[in-house]
Amino acid sequence: MAGDAPPSPVKDKTYNLVTVLQESMRHTWTMETYIQDAERDEDEELARWFHKIQENNKKAVEQGKELLERRLS
Repeated sequence: MAGDAPPSPVKDKTYNLVTVLQESMRHTWTMETYIQDAERDEDEELARWFHKIQENNKKAVEQGKELLERRLS
């Protein structure tokens, strides 16, 4: 797809874990803006959907942090 980043030249599972953790955190923060936009436009259905995505990303962040901590200790 146009605009997609090229595949990473780094083939390391820890790097991959950190990258997914970072992206999950970024998506969690991004969803907050989208939720506010939907609420501003009084679209509660869309706001609820964005909240669900945000919660899934929060869970992924917590799981990723736990994995990373175990692997670095």
